[in-house]
Amino acid sequence: MAGRAADSGRIARRFDALRAAGRGGLVTFVTAGDPDPETSRALLKALPAAGADLIEIGMPFTDPMADGPAIQASSLRALKAGMTLTRTLALVRDFRADDGETPIILMGYYNPIDTYGVDRFLSDAKAAGVDGLIVVDLPPEEDEELCLPALAAGINFIRLATPTTDDRRLPAVLANTSGFLYYVSIAGITGTRSASEVDLQSAVERLRRHTDLPLAIGFGIKTAAQAAAVAAIADAAVVGSAFVSRIAENLDSEDRARPGLVDGVLQLVSDLATGVRGAKK
Repeated sequence: MAGRAADSGRIARRFDALRAAGRGGLVTFVTAGDPDPETSRALLKALPAAGADLIEIGMPFTDPMADGPAIQASSLRALKAGMTLTRTLALVRDFRADDGETPIILMGYYNPIDTYGVDRFLSDAKAAGVDGLIVVDLPPEEDEELCLPALAAGINFIRLATPTTDDRRLPAVLANTSGFLYYVSIAGITGTRSASEVDLQSAVERLRRHTDLPLAIGFGIKTAAQAAAVAAIADAAVVGSAFVSRIAENLDSEDRARPGLVDGVLQLVSDLATGVRGAKK
């Protein structure tokens, strides 16, 4: 089986615990600093208690080309509020002061990391308590840029697979992937549509022939029923645009957080977690 590499510990322990509990997990995505650093910090700290099993934190970037309008807007809001990669790492450190177990994955694009400096970034990310990276614009052919240094630093490098990743391409995708494999269930940008359960079942069966890494499925999951359907066949459901959209719904005309924003997002997290926990394997 392909797909085994260095592991930071928390991700493997969390998927082992989920497997022992006989259920799939809920992976939540939020953009660091959206809509402002203080609100973002409060939301992040409350996610595990609301039902998040793993947390992806988006690194704000001016040109998030793989993301749909909702996540693009969240990134721009965060940047407008003064969020930087340095502040994103500080957000993780602050989270780790209270939570030493929930896995944290930073997700985004290579440009901010390259600007920060790869070696410095990996050192600072590891020290802050980052467990994994998802960098969507670095293909396997560029593994020496970030993937291999990340693994050497003890940080998981999580790769994406899509419906167009055929059996000839999968070995290259899986070669240095660790932590879990993130299956993007549709071709296109985030937050648009969702795949059918039949297509997902077929995809999971094919991927499991190539790797024994945990499989997380994302893109287009908005409801508890959809999350439950995914958790019944995969190891985790990834939800992002639905949370980011809930944040946007609770902003005033100047993109400032209205009272109740955090509670509103956490209620959605709780609803989706209930769906995931009720899924039958």
